[in-house]
Amino acid sequence: MSAYPTRIAVDEAIALIRDAARSRRLGSESLAFNRASGRVLADAVRAPIDLPSFDNSRMDGVAFAHASLASEGPTRLRLVGQQYAGVAQGLRVGPGECVRITTGAPLPEGTDTVAIREDIIETDGGIEVPAGVRPGADVRRIGEDVTAGTQVMRKGQVLTPARIGLAAALGLATLPVARRPTVAVFTTGDELVEPGLPLRPGQIYNSNRDLLMGLLRAEGLEPTAWPTLRDDPERMQVMLADAASAFDVVITSGGVSAGQKDHLPGLLGAHGRIAFWKVRMKPGMPVLFGEWDRALFLCLPGNPVSTLATLLTLGRALLDGLQGRDESRPAWQAHLGAAWRKGHARLEFLRGELMPDGRGGLRVLPNAADASHQLRAAADSNALIVLPEGVHDYAEGDVVDVIPY
Repeated sequence: MSAYPTRIAVDEAIALIRDAARSRRLGSESLAFNRASGRVLADAVRAPIDLPSFDNSRMDGVAFAHASLASEGPTRLRLVGQQYAGVAQGLRVGPGECVRITTGAPLPEGTDTVAIREDIIETDGGIEVPAGVRPGADVRRIGEDVTAGTQVMRKGQVLTPARIGLAAALGLATLPVARRPTVAVFTTGDELVEPGLPLRPGQIYNSNRDLLMGLLRAEGLEPTAWPTLRDDPERMQVMLADAASAFDVVITSGGVSAGQKDHLPGLLGAHGRIAFWKVRMKPGMPVLFGEWDRALFLCLPGNPVSTLATLLTLGRALLDGLQGRDESRPAWQAHLGAAWRKGHARLEFLRGELMPDGRGGLRVLPNAADASHQLRAAADSNALIVLPEGVHDYAEGDVVDVIPY
């Protein structure tokens, strides 16, 4: 019996990955807010000021004291000045008076209500305000969005463009974010040839490196592609040891099964520690996870769809854990666009085309090409369909989980 778990469930594998990532959580750094998009907050953020920081007009129009309006019918007010968006002019508005005002402009002293430009009538030297304007109409009050001292973002959240905008509105020059992991990417196999070079019989082009690099860049990372690992255990050991001493994460593709040329399980077991090997998922069962020197190793199967599925599920869990992300990724569900028979026990990731169903929901059509080497099906699709463990017949219209990519 092995000293590490094997053939475990996907949820168990994710839990083990998160535990390992938590123990090696990366430090933090302070970044200018305009460089922090997509990063994970390393600490909570509190508002240093009220938002808005002053009472201001929501619309273009005129500002006045509501007490100046007649109880019935329109009211004629005397125009005594104007306040545009920008520095307050120090205007004081008395009873029966008004000032012209623009959107975002501070309310002058003595005013508490705005009548919008479209509703007023301008006369010689005055403004006629219609009846029915409510007190405080079209005024943004100080602190109505955010009160100074309020926590506006929590540790572990991802900095979306809207959150970056909020930080800018609050005048925050920098934000505390988790350091992004450094990632080394290896593909393995004597059969691999770089795109653009001629193929000899038995060789294939190296597609997994660029697949992995693209997926990792989509996560906001800057991975480093290493030369292909040939099926030579001594050379593999030297290169992997080098990467293990310099990177936070090493991701490999290929060489993780039980064949004579699958050297990665033996190398990781001899020079590091295996946390688990083989997961009950299809495709991707031979996936290997462990640690070597300073790096966590996620060794993925070499079939391209296995590489895709394992990176989107297990790889994301690893990267999120290292950065302390506690915000769940959106959970998507859709109705199956066609019936599907699942004839095996492992959890399965099918490729499918996710689309609106025209009735306010989502529909996902499974791709019939479900073998792990069929990359065309992955290219024609935009989501993985998640079918839980167990043999099951799925009917058209059944609700399933999906992972967009």
